[in-house]
Amino acid sequence: MEDAQGENQAGNPSNGYAPDSPPSNPDMKTAKICIIREDEVRDDPVHEAAKKYCDFVKFSRDGSELLDLETIYIIDNFDSPVFNSLKDRKCRILGPTALIQYAENNSALPTKILKHPPYCLHMKGAVVCFTGLRDKIEIDKVVRELFHMGGNFVREMSGKVTHLVAGRCTGDKYQYATTFRVPVVGVDWIHNMWEQRDDAKTLNAIDPLVVQQYKLKPFFGARICLFGFSDDEKRHMEAVLVENCGTLVDIDDSSCTHVVVEEGTLPDINVLQGYCNVVRAEWFWLSVQKESCADEAQYILAQAQQITSNGDHTPHSSTPLSHSFVDSARRKRKRLRFQSRQSGASITADLIDSTYSPQTRLSLSGSLLDNTASPEPCASVPDTSIVASPAPIAPPLSPRQMVFLELVQTETNYVDILHTIVYLFKEPLESKDGESAGLLNATELRIIFGNLPPIYEVHRDMLADLQHAAQNWKDDVTKVGAIVLKYKEAMLKAYPPFINFFEDTKKMLLSCDENNPRFHAFLKIRYSRPECGRQSLNELLIRPVQRLPSMSLLLNDLAKQTQKSNPDNELLLNALAEVKTVMTLINEDKRKTEGQVALFEIFNEIENCPADIVASHRTFVQRCDVDEFSNELYGRGEHLTLFLFSDMLEICKRKTKAFGSLRSPSVTSLHSSKLAQSLKAYKHIKQLPLSTIKRVIDIKETEGIRNVFALRCRSNQEFKERDYMFTLTSEEFFKTSFLKVLCRQLANTVCRTDAESFLVTLDPAQLDIESSDANMGTLSKAFKFASKTRKKVGRAFSFNRTPSKLKRAVSSVMSPFGSSLGNTTPCSQLEHMRLASCTSLASVTSLAELGSPRPIAEALEPPMSVQPVRKNKNPSGLHRF
Repeated sequence: MEDAQGENQAGNPSNGYAPDSPPSNPDMKTAKICIIREDEVRDDPVHEAAKKYCDFVKFSRDGSELLDLETIYIIDNFDSPVFNSLKDRKCRILGPTALIQYAENNSALPTKILKHPPYCLHMKGAVVCFTGLRDKIEIDKVVRELFHMGGNFVREMSGKVTHLVAGRCTGDKYQYATTFRVPVVGVDWIHNMWEQRDDAKTLNAIDPLVVQQYKLKPFFGARICLFGFSDDEKRHMEAVLVENCGTLVDIDDSSCTHVVVEEGTLPDINVLQGYCNVVRAEWFWLSVQKESCADEAQYILAQAQQITSNGDHTPHSSTPLSHSFVDSARRKRKRLRFQSRQSGASITADLIDSTYSPQTRLSLSGSLLDNTASPEPCASVPDTSIVASPAPIAPPLSPRQMVFLELVQTETNYVDILHTIVYLFKEPLESKDGESAGLLNATELRIIFGNLPPIYEVHRDMLADLQHAAQNWKDDVTKVGAIVLKYKEAMLKAYPPFINFFEDTKKMLLSCDENNPRFHAFLKIRYSRPECGRQSLNELLIRPVQRLPSMSLLLNDLAKQTQKSNPDNELLLNALAEVKTVMTLINEDKRKTEGQVALFEIFNEIENCPADIVASHRTFVQRCDVDEFSNELYGRGEHLTLFLFSDMLEICKRKTKAFGSLRSPSVTSLHSSKLAQSLKAYKHIKQLPLSTIKRVIDIKETEGIRNVFALRCRSNQEFKERDYMFTLTSEEFFKTSFLKVLCRQLANTVCRTDAESFLVTLDPAQLDIESSDANMGTLSKAFKFASKTRKKVGRAFSFNRTPSKLKRAVSSVMSPFGSSLGNTTPCSQLEHMRLASCTSLASVTSLAELGSPRPIAEALEPPMSVQPVRKNKNPSGLHRF
């Protein structure tokens, strides 16, 4: 195919469309325009746009009467014989939409004779390359539509290409596009824009919002088989595959394009085809993360490469392999052994240590201290002149040195884990470019990783000092305790922020994992890396929480193996005490932080909660669900909740959902903040400072009275004590335990040590309580429920709570002249009510003619049920007499 000429050259769009030449002067109307149409319809958008370029616009059915090649013909059907005739005559042709778009952008009309006249400018500035399209007729159609919308076509990928139209997500052009971030779209991108060719207001096809709608999913056109995964993981990957436009097939399907294999397994090679890519699971998740199909060549299994290249179809087992399918580290180890057999030399421990990471050495060894690998015995070489000298025998390790080396090894492993989190997770996510850029926003990154770098820096420096001590170890000289004491203050500053908000870190990580598919794929890729040791990020992040207790145990063991005469003994004991102090302070700080967070959560859950409940000196202690046994607060039998704080008791009513939707019509017009208040779980009733509670009364259990207690209170403004009685309904703890906690807080408030003196035990008779008071049978509960229902329904439909507009509407429709009898009941009065439009004045006159014993004004008094009710602004005036 050939490239377009004239306006089909690549350009940068301006305001959606790029002008072909500098803007023309609107006063210079020198163009000649002829509109091809059956009828001469004037003053339509096409005609108005043409009048911007010439004073006299011609109309014609086929343009045959005009032979002027300078005339621009506007035709709305590019498939008609008229279009072909004009094109054969090499006339200048434009579509009606293109003319309108040129006029709206004040652009000059094209001056050259175009081989591919533009019908519209929807794809102006687009330089398109194609890949994966096999149907030649389809390709010709797509290219023709592209040219007629002002776009351009090239055969090979280059820096000028703006978009790649692909039939499947594979091939060199596709990989070039994904590498240089060229948008990859489907054929529908061009077809749908051509369908909108008559709409001049359509967004340009290269607009990012438009391109995003037609961007190809990473597995578009791929037929993938998942092999070796567990059932749960396979179902999860299948859902991700379908979501990204892939198709799941069996391994023996001849149309299979990819086989994704779990690590440690290999499918039966007899059913594999030469064109089938056998790739690791990392390829699958990397494609999801990048939102484009990753290059298979970097993730193809070595065994599959050998099968497809050599055609070796030796059958293998599909079970996990132990020797033929291993990671790169073990293959390297096998190659080193082979080389050693050829040279007659043995593999030294130093070579193995340089080959394996610390995590791999730990996985090969059953001990934290044994980091050397035992090579297999080598075959003897008969002709050799090189005799390996025996390695010097190292002196035996003392018990103190062995414990110290264990401390160094665990510290090395811990720093390696922190290094993995920082450099394998945190930094790629924070980078502004790369495959992982933009997966998380700044807030999410700060909550998950923000408090970790200080811990990493402290232990990195500590590890350097410990390793230096290990290299220059002397039992009587090396002071391990001094190294730990050196970083005491640094640990005290680094750990609390991380541990205090560790729960928030886990919640944010879980939320991002569930709601962000690309981040989920990122975690899956990192999970398969050897640095992570098959551990998830959530499992790695818990290590800082576990490190200080582990260090405390090792220091304790080291102190036991250190003689008292050793100067390091006292330093180790001090270091152990300081580490425990750091843990205690961290736990105390965490408890205070959780208490402050609990205060804010309680404040947000209580309707009309006083703002002073949130205070720096106040901490939350316990919550208790009760039923009111007296009538002092909200009513007998009401469901209440007691929030016990360090210096006060907040009493709230628990809301129920039974009448949550039954509201007066006026409520619907309230502000949204009031509606939000109604959604809270509790309603504020009363705050009791603990200093006003004089006694906590434990009421003895009887046959009908159980879990009842009372609070005897008297404030400075009251002269009489009040008893607030409750029935404990919480099943989380017993009444006695809650009362003891309450008495302990009372004693702390008044600075007393005898907390038990606040608690007294009384018989129900001493408080005038009878068993019948505690018995609320089914019938009494039903009566109470019906009473509450009646009150709520009455308030919902009361005129006092009805909006004034509704009152006026009802009063204008209903007339008070319908009743003339003073002794009728309100019900009978309502029966005689009539619409105001139906009231006759003759009936009003007839009342006077009949000689009614009452005045007309009294006879026409409206019934009490519909008289307007006014609030008395001075209720005290009613009681003057």
